[in-house]
Amino acid sequence: MTIAEDLRHTVIAEWHARLADNQSPRRNHWQTKTIYFQATEQLLNAPLAQPLNWKRIVAAARPHGCRSTFYEVAGSRARHGMVSALIADGRVDSIQIALRYQRQDPVEQLIDETKVWSYWPYRQNLLNRLHTEEMTADAMEDLLTGTVLTWARNNGSLAAANNHCPPACAVEDLTVLRNGQLAATRAASRLTDSLRRAATAG
Repeated sequence: MTIAEDLRHTVIAEWHARLADNQSPRRNHWQTKTIYFQATEQLLNAPLAQPLNWKRIVAAARPHGCRSTFYEVAGSRARHGMVSALIADGRVDSIQIALRYQRQDPVEQLIDETKVWSYWPYRQNLLNRLHTEEMTADAMEDLLTGTVLTWARNNGSLAAANNHCPPACAVEDLTVLRNGQLAATRAASRLTDSLRRAATAG
């Protein structure tokens, strides 16, 4: 199996596919999540953006946001949470990523999932390049980091939220690219440092 194929079967990739590929119009939880992802992104990118809270997100959710739906999407009892999928996987790297992204604040949890949703098209382009080009492990890491930074340039406020924490899927992908030679905690730190340096450089 190639690296690109491995990346199509990470825990977060399978979580995303399980929800986003659901074609049922009546019980499509990903559609509900997407409404709140869009609201979160919109509020973070607004001029003179104010601190987020669940009430502002619910008010921005279209067409009909409500408190109960917000807590189905975010919070300790959220349905189909990304962190829950990582914990259920049980492997060391998955647990490390889950601990990194386990939040007490449901708004922060929603921001983490919004980052994954927003980054996903960039990730798909990354996978396409990895599928068609042969690279060393260092070159693959450089390409992944560059992809994350490109996403961040186009989504500055979202990328900076939660202390510049990178999209969780990018952290998991980096551990896969390094084939077990880089702990998930270090992968997260590397990408966070890159995001912070880029933000400081403007």
